[in-house]
Amino acid sequence: MTVEKTGRIIWHDLLTGDRQRSMSFYQRVAGWTYQTEHATDFAWGGGEKDFVLALSEDEAGAGFAETPPEMTNGWIAYVEVLDVDATVALAEMLGGTIVRQPFEVPGVGRNALLRDPLGALIGVSISRHSYPVPQRQFGTEVYVSDTLSFPDEFYSELFDWNISPPPVGDQSGLLVTGPSGEDVAVVLPGKSPTDAQAVWVPAIKVAHPITSLNDASALGGESFNELMAKPAQQHGSFIRDPDGALLCLLQA
Repeated sequence: MTVEKTGRIIWHDLLTGDRQRSMSFYQRVAGWTYQTEHATDFAWGGGEKDFVLALSEDEAGAGFAETPPEMTNGWIAYVEVLDVDATVALAEMLGGTIVRQPFEVPGVGRNALLRDPLGALIGVSISRHSYPVPQRQFGTEVYVSDTLSFPDEFYSELFDWNISPPPVGDQSGLLVTGPSGEDVAVVLPGKSPTDAQAVWVPAIKVAHPITSLNDASALGGESFNELMAKPAQQHGSFIRDPDGALLCLLQA
């Protein structure tokens, strides 16, 4: 872990029921390539299993894993913290829920999974690898909330995030910045197509959003832009992949 990563989204995992189909989907839609690594004590289920790294050119910022029985298909974003265990304890005090207690990922770091007070799933991590914060694959993360609400105190206390309202007359959403002033997320109005009141959605950078949207549709993706308020629709193309994972296609 390096201090400059603290408070930033440093990784994404995709939990999928059909890893090969997901790999084909993101290869065509986002232009990603893949590198398979073998784990002797796999973080999602234990034992010897393969883990797929998703790359944009030489940048590795995501991994694909088969969805374990206790989880559902979807993307998980991880925020770098100084102490995973202390962060988990604080999250409970602030009204969050522990989905998975802190666990080791051999050679990678220590992670945990939480739900915030509105039910959005978020991961916390202390990384022990050399990968930088991914900037080529992912843009500013999107928090979709049906009332444009955001658990300010929860995230401010956990990650030292700051939340700024948009300028007067601008209904595009709230801006979330990290401890060093970098943009971390945007909170957009919309109805989460999940059981939760709110959901974190990765913004995946693509060169040609319309082409990628058409490719996604041809491969079984489905738009949920209609659930978003009009200002949020202008942010990017919100879709479900063939496994039901939510994502936003963003102009690179």
